[in-house]
Amino acid sequence: MTSEARESERPSVHEAAPRPAPLNWLTRLLLFLPSLRAQLIVPYVLLTVLIAMLGTYIITQLVTASFRESFVNRLHEASRVAADGIVRRERVHLENLRVMAFTDGIWQAVSNGDAVVVRDLLGPLALNYRVDIIRVSDRQGRELITLTADPASQEYLVSQGADLSNLALVANVLRPPPGASSDKFVDLLEMPQQDVYLFSSAPVRGPEQQIVGVLMIGTRLTSLLAELQSQANADLAVLGLDGKLLATTLVKPDEGYASLELEAQVADQMDLSLTRDLLLYERSFQAEYAPLLVQRRRVGVLAVVLPGDYIVAAESRSRDSISLVFALVTGAVILVGYLLAQNIALPILRLRFISQAVASGDLEQTSGLNRPDEIGELAVAFDTMTLRLRERTAEAARLYAETVQRNEELAAINARLQSTQRQLVQSEKLAAVGQLTAGIVHDVRNPLAVIIGLAEIALEDYRDHMDPKLRDHVTTIRDSATRANRIVGDLLKFARQSTAEMQYQDLKATLQAVIRLTAFPARQAHVQVVTDLPEQPVWATYDAQQIEQVLINLIQNAIHAMGKGGTLRINLSQAESGEAVAIAVQDTGIGIPPENLNRIFDPFFTTKPEGEGTGLGLSVSYGIIQEHHGQIEVESAVGQGATFTVLLPVKPLTGQRPATASASEAAGRFA
Repeated sequence: MTSEARESERPSVHEAAPRPAPLNWLTRLLLFLPSLRAQLIVPYVLLTVLIAMLGTYIITQLVTASFRESFVNRLHEASRVAADGIVRRERVHLENLRVMAFTDGIWQAVSNGDAVVVRDLLGPLALNYRVDIIRVSDRQGRELITLTADPASQEYLVSQGADLSNLALVANVLRPPPGASSDKFVDLLEMPQQDVYLFSSAPVRGPEQQIVGVLMIGTRLTSLLAELQSQANADLAVLGLDGKLLATTLVKPDEGYASLELEAQVADQMDLSLTRDLLLYERSFQAEYAPLLVQRRRVGVLAVVLPGDYIVAAESRSRDSISLVFALVTGAVILVGYLLAQNIALPILRLRFISQAVASGDLEQTSGLNRPDEIGELAVAFDTMTLRLRERTAEAARLYAETVQRNEELAAINARLQSTQRQLVQSEKLAAVGQLTAGIVHDVRNPLAVIIGLAEIALEDYRDHMDPKLRDHVTTIRDSATRANRIVGDLLKFARQSTAEMQYQDLKATLQAVIRLTAFPARQAHVQVVTDLPEQPVWATYDAQQIEQVLINLIQNAIHAMGKGGTLRINLSQAESGEAVAIAVQDTGIGIPPENLNRIFDPFFTTKPEGEGTGLGLSVSYGIIQEHHGQIEVESAVGQGATFTVLLPVKPLTGQRPATASASEAAGRFA
């Protein structure tokens, strides 16, 4: 649609003037500004200015609430940081305990009660790891030595001889409580110098894992809280389970710490979560209390203290006015959103629906939109795109169908080419072996005949005068020469593959004759023969004598493969193509390994024991079937048997008549 046509379809100002109802300014603006950008930008610019003005007013009312929330979050974060710091320090204790407890010579010194050696071994480690206090007791809980760091002199003070057996840190190691999951324990302990330490204890074990004493490492609680204060950015305090203050980073106010301490029943709560307002230094503070957990064991109460006098608790004096303002703004947003949805969003949703339909394959969709703005241009472009896509899809489908047809033709040609190549390779093998065999068989048979004849004469003429051992040797010579003569005869038969005498005859009758000929060896091998033959004669063009030779060889091979008996299935049927007859010989024998499947038709290849086969049977059979313009295929699975399938063409030779029926009868059966 051209711009002139669009302008001609738009109502003019003179046509809009006579209307009885006046239009509001927003509607006029939309009529005079039909572009999509104008429809979107102008209303929302005005609305943004209004929201900015209202937001300035609202933020001033909500800032105090924001400060309060920030203050509470700061309390929570400081509490978490402090608790994590104490847990980290306890982990450092465990690492130091592990190193000290396994120090060479420490268990002997503790076991012998040698405090001097213990001090010499642990003193350097304590100084290196900056440990505030180390206490070592023997197996009875008697203090061997205590090394306490002096904050002023940075030297370790030594004490000895105290009874530590009643301390939980020592008693739990020496006599683990029921259900204890670890041999290491942690607790808060007040020392005689009025300092409280965070202690971790572990056993000192001998070479046979026997406990010979207890090793404790402690950190001065005031030093630990001072270190964590900078991380948490807040004052900290630790209370005992009785609610009494143990250590804090706060300077003691004139009124004391009474307001910071808790009642015993409150401090003993496992799920303690408490926030209290305090008055310290004549200033307002707020404290948050939480259980102090180390190794999933509550050892005290952790308090985080922040000054709260900078928070101005301002109530919202204009709550009603703010609610009214928000209601008006919400109504304006809803109204503008409704107008935009009707004018812009609905056509876009229509285009989205059509796009989804086209994406799912329905190329017959059209937008049906006729608008003078950018959405109308988009709809026209979409319809054009759909039309071209429909045309190209049809062309692609046609090309795809042609490609599939060509691929099928190429696959068929490739299959025929591979079959022809295999046939040529096999023919070359047979021709080479035939030429070699024809040249040597004649000269070999004559000496063998002389050997056999002389052996027979010797056995007949000198039977009564011959030594038994010599007679056995002569018999062996005769039998071996006979076997060699038979092998040479097979070679000669292979080399002199005669031209097949093709006749159009009943293949069913030939197969039945083969089954009768092989019935006796099958019974001897305890093989059950199952036949599946059609009721009507099956006509094909073949040489009966050669096909009998092929089938007898396949059946004998199947019987030999089933050394301990089995089932032999013989099936005669029409091939799927209708141009060939299929004879399947299936056994339940040992099967053919996959690596031998491509070699079984090679001359002289056999899997039979030495002396039981020449490896020419399948080669001769393959040559016969190739001369008949047929195919021989094999399928096998090791341990499950093998299936040989012979395919012979059914088309009679030109002018050929059935061998066992009149020409008219054969023609009727063939039809």
